[in-house]
Amino acid sequence: MNERSERRASRVARMDKLDQPQEKRASVLPRITLSQEAFGVLSEQFARFMGTAQFLIGMTVFVVAWLSWNTLAPTRLIFDEFPFIFLTLMLSLQASYAAPLILLAQNRQADRDRVGLEQDRARDERNLADTEFLTREVASLRLALREQATRDFVRSELRALLDELDDRSLIRRDDGSPPERR
Repeated sequence: MNERSERRASRVARMDKLDQPQEKRASVLPRITLSQEAFGVLSEQFARFMGTAQFLIGMTVFVVAWLSWNTLAPTRLIFDEFPFIFLTLMLSLQASYAAPLILLAQNRQADRDRVGLEQDRARDERNLADTEFLTREVASLRLALREQATRDFVRSELRALLDELDDRSLIRRDDGSPPERR
């Protein structure tokens, strides 16, 4: 009976530990706090690395080495027997993590592209409004200039008046003599 009561007491003690808040329990693994932005940056770096020739060459060398070792090595040194189940499992695991991380990176890039397009659209709208304003200003200046007398217009009017005065003979001649009356 003594052994039974000891087991029960240890079970109750373990259950009491489970009832305690997590802050009081000792943690075996360290807590990693990773913000959404930091995780997104890591996923983009991972996706960027997976798209490099370095990764593809490294992965090819790894798979060829694995296949060669498990095909050509003596039987006692083979660690992944036919049909290479452990290799398939590792590649599947790598793909199962890679796909969501790549999608996350693509979503972040799409968000950045969307923000960039919105900024471009707003800038284009401001440029269009500025261009329309300047067009209206140039048009109003042209209209205002047409109403003002230009140098050529004033000269032509003065010539016309001189010709008219000459015709009336009201101008003195260059030699200083009075005009002739007709």
